[in-house]
Formats: sequence, structure tokens, C-alpha cells
Amino acid sequence: MGLFGKTPQKSPKEQVQEWSRSLRKESRQLDRQIRSIETEKAKVTRTIKESAKKGDVDSCRILAKEVIRAKKAVNKLYASKAQLSSVEMGMKNQLATLRVSGSLQKSTEVMKYMQQLVKLPEIQATMQELSKEMMKAGIIEEMLEDTFDSLEDEDMEEEAQEEVDKILFEVTQGALGQAGSVATNELPGELQGATAMADSDGEEDMADMQKRLETLRS
Repeated sequence: MGLFGKTPQKSPKEQVQEWSRSLRKESRQLDRQIRSIETEKAKVTRTIKESAKKGDVDSCRILAKEVIRAKKAVNKLYASKAQLSSVEMGMKNQLATLRVSGSLQKSTEVMKYMQQLVKLPEIQATMQELSKEMMKAGIIEEMLEDTFDSLEDEDMEEEAQEEVDKILFEVTQGALGQAGSVATNELPGELQGATAMADSDGEEDMADMQKRLETLRS
């Protein structure tokens, strides 16, 4: 604390170093988020396998959508980690500029990535604070809200059916779903054939039929 109880103003170099530390801290926070999502995705995947063995196709499809959302979330977080690294690199460039010119310079690259990072819920508060400090330091300009962000989480129906089918095919090793095909609410071909056979032959013992189905599912 300086004279008259005032905190001395930080030098540009100290500011940049502090911002870089904050960026690295937020990157570690994203790593924790990624690990958490991957853990939950593994649990859902196990549940899909269990539901597939029971022939509960509807539950499998619902859970497969959760796997898709988890994958998208992880991809988004990895992209944000890369953006944090780009901002930190921009800060290092600022230090190099500072040694030459004696002042911090405006950076369109830092501006671009900060614009995107401010909208990430996991680190939004920190990024908003950093962006204000960077604006005061003259590194970035005032950032405008992107009104099209609401379109980011698109209606999954257009792509979900095929994606769900791929997830089910992968998780159940082909027992449900088909790679690259449009999903249906039916059991896979082998199980369909078994159930159709039961319908056409009313004299077949139901217990034996159940055993066949269980064998096909396993």
C-alpha cells in the first residue's frame, strides 16, 4: 500500500504477468471441467450397454444424446483452452512490444479470443474482469455482445438421429444402431428377425424365445 492508503498502480509489465497467471489458472479450471465431463460420459456409456442388454432401446437413445452433448461440451472446452493459450501468447508478445516501445499496444488477436472466452460460462466472470482491465490498458476495445449466440446450441433433431445411431453402434459394438445410417426406434436386424419369428409361429415356446433374444443381445 502506498501513500495515503492508496495501492500503487501496477506497471504494464506487472499487469501482463498477472493476466498470464490468471489465464493459466483458468486453463487448469477447464481441465477439471473436461475430466468431470469425461467421467460422467463414461458412466452414461456403461448405462447404455446395460440398457442395450435389456433391450431398452428408448433409454439407449436418450442416453446416447447425452453422450453427444458431452462430446460437444468437451470439444468446446478444448477449443477454449487453445484460445486461452493464444491470449497468453498475445500477452507475451505485449511484453516484447513493451520493451521496444515502452507501452502496451492494441491487439486484434487478443480482442478476438477474449470476445469468445467471455461467453464461456465456466470462466466467464474471470474473463469479463480481465477484458475490463485490458480495455483500460488499451490492448482491446470495448467488446459488443454477439446476438447470434443463442443459435449455438442448435436443435439436435436435424443431426441427432444419425449421431445417436453412430453412438449406439459404437457403444454396443453393433448390437444397436448402424454406423452412418439414420436411426430408428427398432431393435437391430438380428433381434427384429427373432421377434418376427415369434409372431409368425405362435406354437414356439416363449421361454426358448427369450433365451434366443438374450443370446443375441449378449
